[in-house]
Amino acid sequence: DVAGDASESALLKCIELCCGSVRDMREKNQKVAEIPFNSTNKYQLSVHKNANPSESRYLLVMKGAPERILDRCSTILLQGERVLGFCHLAMPDDQFPDGFQFDTDEVNFPTENLCFVGLISMIDPPRAAVPDAVGKCRSAGIKVIMVTGDHPITAKAIAKGVGIISEGNETVEDIAARLNIPVNQVNPRDAKACVIQIDDVLRHHTEIVFARTSPQQKLIIVEGCQRQGAIVAVTGDGVNDSPALKKADIGIVMGIAGSDVSKQGTVTILCIDLGTDMVPAISLAYEQAESDIMKRQPRNPKTDKLVNERLISMAYGQIGMIQALGGFFTYFVILAENGFLPWTLLGIRVNWDDRWVNDVEDSYGQQWTYEQRKIVEFTCHTSFFVSIVVVQWADLIICKTRRNSVFQQGMKNKILIFGLFEETALAAFLSYCPGMDVALRMYPLKPTWWFCAFPYSLLIFIYDEVRKLIIRRSPGGWVEKE
Repeated sequence: DVAGDASESALLKCIELCCGSVRDMREKNQKVAEIPFNSTNKYQLSVHKNANPSESRYLLVMKGAPERILDRCSTILLQGERVLGFCHLAMPDDQFPDGFQFDTDEVNFPTENLCFVGLISMIDPPRAAVPDAVGKCRSAGIKVIMVTGDHPITAKAIAKGVGIISEGNETVEDIAARLNIPVNQVNPRDAKACVIQIDDVLRHHTEIVFARTSPQQKLIIVEGCQRQGAIVAVTGDGVNDSPALKKADIGIVMGIAGSDVSKQGTVTILCIDLGTDMVPAISLAYEQAESDIMKRQPRNPKTDKLVNERLISMAYGQIGMIQALGGFFTYFVILAENGFLPWTLLGIRVNWDDRWVNDVEDSYGQQWTYEQRKIVEFTCHTSFFVSIVVVQWADLIICKTRRNSVFQQGMKNKILIFGLFEETALAAFLSYCPGMDVALRMYPLKPTWWFCAFPYSLLIFIYDEVRKLIIRRSPGGWVEKE
């Protein structure tokens, strides 16, 4: 309970509810001077020591009649919230009787000389996860640009709240206020952040907020970013965002709240691969993102192409060579088990393919007919195919990550695990299914021949783990570049 003047009591109760203990405020901000309220001045003034060391030493506060306060003010405190004003008018009954026809096109009622009721400030707070998302985008080297239809002051407050404008970075208005100079005397390039109502702006500023924008202006902003060579991702949830979403390289509709119009679009998936690799390749789309994905810089679309020297070197010069060795090793093992040692194969092709030669001798003097030789050869072809499937196990697993170890990433992708079994089952089907010897010239293999490529599959896994370890320990080094 508060005893004393009703107005003062109401103010104290209000402050206690919304701001905390009045006693603590008074202890932290000691009063050093005061002009009490009187009927002549119609205001009360006091000077206090400022508890905030980053601000001025003394703080002057005043309360009183609105007209007296407003006459003494040259600036207004803006918290960046949306402010709505309210007023009303009791319309005279003699001028506006019951059943009066109000015309909103040709206005036939007063819209001026109303009674001011008051102001209400409000803010539509961003989602709690937005600041964290902005921080992750920044750590990944992504420039975050805010485009909104709100007032510039509101837009700036929200941008600072979610980290789009970083703490300590100033706009032109902030610099002018700090230096106590007119805004037009501030060099725009001195401001790392800006709030504006496009190519020079995008080029010179790192933290940007566009306020009071229309759908067409959002589209222009996207086009301007693309002219700068940027890959543009746009998030939105309404019809107003549709043109920008469609124009962007990546359009992200915000979940359930997104309108049907904003969700319209097409997705084209192109898949060209061997039959056994189809499911494993698609399974990588279900792979969980690497833990450091938002800490890596985006690729340069002009220099870092999808197919480049590094990819060709990795696919053909490194992993591809190990895969080929695994296939050829199994091939020669089967020939050797059937009597044809590797060094005896040189120059044998002429007689081998001659249908009329039925006495080709192996390394042990055993003679082979044409049909017998071809069955061995096609069995070797089958073994080469199966060996490639075996080494592809490791190839699929190492493709899960670009830098992180597979042990860090884990094997939680059930679709990928299914893909491993699917390609193996398909290879076994093609090898053992009756009739495949006629249809595809694929012959059954001994179970031991499946294991010939296992060491090469393990070698691929170990080789890539060591490569990724070097990249993590020496980022940007020769191994990562080459």
